[in-house]
Amino acid sequence: MASATEKAAIRVLSLIPPMTQLNTPYPSTAYLTGFLRSRGVPAFQDDLALKLVLRLFTREGLQAVLDRVKAVPRKARTPALQSFEEQFERYADTIGPTLRFLQGKDSTLGHRICNRSFLPEGPRFDAIEHYTVGEEGEDPIGWAFGSLGMHDRAKHLATLYLNDLADVLRDAVDERFQFVRYAESLAASQASFDPLADALEAPSNLVDKLLAELTVEAVERHQPQLVLVSTPFPGNVYAAFRMAQTIKARFPHIHTALGGGFVNTELRELSEARVFDYFDFVTLDAGERPLLALLEHLQGKRSKQRLVRTFVRDAESGQVKYMNWAEPDVPFTEVGTPTWDGLPLTEYLSLLDMLNPMNRLWSDGRWNKLTIAHGCYWKKCSFCDISLDYIGRYENATAEILVDRIEAIVKETGQTGFHFVDEAAPPKALKALAHELIKRKVQISWWGNIRFEKSFTPELCQLLSDSGCIAISGGLEVASDRLLALMKKGVSVEQVAKVTRSFTEAGVLVHAYLMYGFPTQTVQDTVDALEYVRQLFENGCIQSGFFHRFACTVHSPVGMNPEEYGVTLQALPPVSFAKNDIAFIDPTGVDHDAMGRALKKAIYNFMHGVGLDSDVRSWFDVRVPRPTVNRQRIAKALAEA
Repeated sequence: MASATEKAAIRVLSLIPPMTQLNTPYPSTAYLTGFLRSRGVPAFQDDLALKLVLRLFTREGLQAVLDRVKAVPRKARTPALQSFEEQFERYADTIGPTLRFLQGKDSTLGHRICNRSFLPEGPRFDAIEHYTVGEEGEDPIGWAFGSLGMHDRAKHLATLYLNDLADVLRDAVDERFQFVRYAESLAASQASFDPLADALEAPSNLVDKLLAELTVEAVERHQPQLVLVSTPFPGNVYAAFRMAQTIKARFPHIHTALGGGFVNTELRELSEARVFDYFDFVTLDAGERPLLALLEHLQGKRSKQRLVRTFVRDAESGQVKYMNWAEPDVPFTEVGTPTWDGLPLTEYLSLLDMLNPMNRLWSDGRWNKLTIAHGCYWKKCSFCDISLDYIGRYENATAEILVDRIEAIVKETGQTGFHFVDEAAPPKALKALAHELIKRKVQISWWGNIRFEKSFTPELCQLLSDSGCIAISGGLEVASDRLLALMKKGVSVEQVAKVTRSFTEAGVLVHAYLMYGFPTQTVQDTVDALEYVRQLFENGCIQSGFFHRFACTVHSPVGMNPEEYGVTLQALPPVSFAKNDIAFIDPTGVDHDAMGRALKKAIYNFMHGVGLDSDVRSWFDVRVPRPTVNRQRIAKALAEA
């Protein structure tokens, strides 16, 4: 017989909406489920992002897609649709085996995939012909995978196959469909709720119907009284609202709550009452304390006025109200151990999309995601949301607690790969963690994000490698000492070179996050930055990198104090829904789009050892000035180390 306490407990179901990652669960539900269970709450979780893809990519699912393709007028059919219809039987016959291969359940199929006669090939495979950097007549992807890289080669080909199918879905079923950015334009920095409301009121398409089926199945299986929907990105907001729409229609007695990274950054000034046609509660920042307050409210132990960091719709006025009863957050040491119980761990798909050694870690393999510390110990970077809780409130845990959590997760999942998802993992905490892992003889492989600061000595880099560190990423941003100072990064280009070289010598892969278009960045700055990046690759400091276009957010120092960075913000329209990115006027007038094309082309080649001896001006299709950086600047800095 259940006790009175158990009978009174609120059953909670946490859901991951499409789309996030296909290779590993997004960790938010694992964190919350583990925490709630540590407090005696019956909590469950499910990943509807993965399940939607697995429901679509079956023989029956593809047949339903084909029916939509045939409804498209022939003159309007794209090459992807034409290829899919012509090769449908091959797609239907190969979809099951290919998914099993990507799930690691049938590795021998890789041999057949590699012979290029097993999988049907659509327009995405045309890209292969552009991969070659060798002589005419060479195997186009041999340079990337070599003669022995059968499994990786097959994984890449199978990923192209799935991308072809995603294109078919987009062209015939839902023009907003993508694997990681599903309908994100409806939510990202969208001042008005109108576009999302219109989409939700439109007739359901095939994807919507399957998602509704999965939502009903999850609710009926777990019988929750409260459903939490986590939206880390704009690209899963539309699906989150579709799921809530289904729950409200089929199970009106169930309470729904929305939270996650998107909410924490973009809905801080929420005043749109229509959001609450779908969600009863919208919570901000770390979810533990708001959830405890919400559960007490639903049990009749706490009034609505005593909710914590929670938006609600007032029953009388119909207006949105923000409730924030002052209570301390749950300490990071007391949030408990994440649990992946209930998630389909054997069903995730290891993909190999981009031929970038660091990017593949995001899409290939199943990683246990864990946080070493809450927030960022530096919290000064000008482009970062340092005013928000997920950055500004820094708390850490002891190495003993962290390794306890690691051991528990390995025991539960059987997986020893870890991605530490900190904004910037603290050097002292990493050192203590490494010592504890080695002391206890805990064998894991791990990677994460750091700041390239001088604390990472050659000795510490080797220690981290010995503890299982396989890769490190960090923000070099714009490789310019002037701009790094303006960004308040607290590092110099030469310091970055020394730290990254130390990691490389310790056998750790190094990825640099790079940026272009920062306020006051001139063409000369961009050319000089690319020259620095070339030298970092040339001298074996970094092996991977990616250029991102700078975006100004309202929560960053640039967005809050634009005059200090020499820019003028453009006026925003009235905001009732999402608010984050904000356009600005940079007096330099640089065409950063033209710069970005050259930067991305150059770094793609640098990663493959191509063009490292060339003048960096050769990558630009517009006239640019000669670099002012000495071509041996990094080599000399390393020699002085």
